[in-house]
Amino acid sequence: MTAFSSLDDFRDQLAQAPTADLSARKEAEARNGQLTKPPGALGRLEDLAIWYAGWRGTGRPELTAPQVIVFAGNHGVTAQGVSAFPAEVTEQMVLNFEHSGAAINQLAKAFGAKMDVHALVLDRPTADFTQSPAMSDGEFLEALTTGWNAVDVGADLLVTGEMGIGNTTCAAAIALALYGGVATDWTGRGTGLDDAGVANKARVVAEGVALHGDKGDGLEVLRRLGGRELVAMAGAIARARNLRIPVLLDGFICCAAAACLEAAQAGALDHCLAGHVSAEAAHPQLLQRLDKEPLLSLGLRLGEGSGAALAIGILKGAVACHSGMATFAEAGVSDG
Repeated sequence: MTAFSSLDDFRDQLAQAPTADLSARKEAEARNGQLTKPPGALGRLEDLAIWYAGWRGTGRPELTAPQVIVFAGNHGVTAQGVSAFPAEVTEQMVLNFEHSGAAINQLAKAFGAKMDVHALVLDRPTADFTQSPAMSDGEFLEALTTGWNAVDVGADLLVTGEMGIGNTTCAAAIALALYGGVATDWTGRGTGLDDAGVANKARVVAEGVALHGDKGDGLEVLRRLGGRELVAMAGAIARARNLRIPVLLDGFICCAAAACLEAAQAGALDHCLAGHVSAEAAHPQLLQRLDKEPLLSLGLRLGEGSGAALAIGILKGAVACHSGMATFAEAGVSDG
């Protein structure tokens, strides 16, 4: 088990993260060119399989052990009236996850994914980030460590999801701090705010960024404006890179957490794909900033990792075709 004693320890992990295996990628490209199909006939599935092969270090990979991790946290900023639901819903939904009653449970089961749930001290919300940093250094490192250690070393694909009333406010504040603009550019309806609620939420986002937004790199932005579940997602995504486990990113909140890694270390998300684009208004522009083309666009806005979990099937299909199809020589088919 890893325990980060300082932020510099984690920065070192980001800086030393492995890259894709170029020889495995070339092997996969060569195999793809010999499969029993016209060149390019499987479209983006071909690119996905080759990308996956590079990260797994084999020209003929398998995808059999995906992992879904849902992290939950509570937010002091909810005292500002930024959510349509009370903070108690976070803990109630954690119980629902644990009893297999949520959408993410069904999607994980449907695509053969192991699912884990980590509730991060729900009885102690983060601080209201309009008044002070959301987390102390110690709280930040504790959440980062939880995420890092939650990744199964035997997994071959990772999806990180979240549950935390108020966390779209954190995501909007992070995006504003990282990319600029005005608060309304990044602030959406979340779980169903009306126009007055969105306006209040944008006010809170603007106040938080005015207080903290220019105080350092992406990790410091995450500490000051994020939440424990966002930090844990970032830790898990970084650990997956350390293990060469590809990642499917979920919606706006997950991508905001991931963006902090990219802001801290360019290329930190090279092992990640965008599982989907959500209905949260700012998610498309966040994906554009991250240069991630989503696999799915289905109007989802649930969170929990649900959109990325659904995209497991796309990546499984890509890998199955690549590794399972016969080559022209194996099938005795003329290749033209």
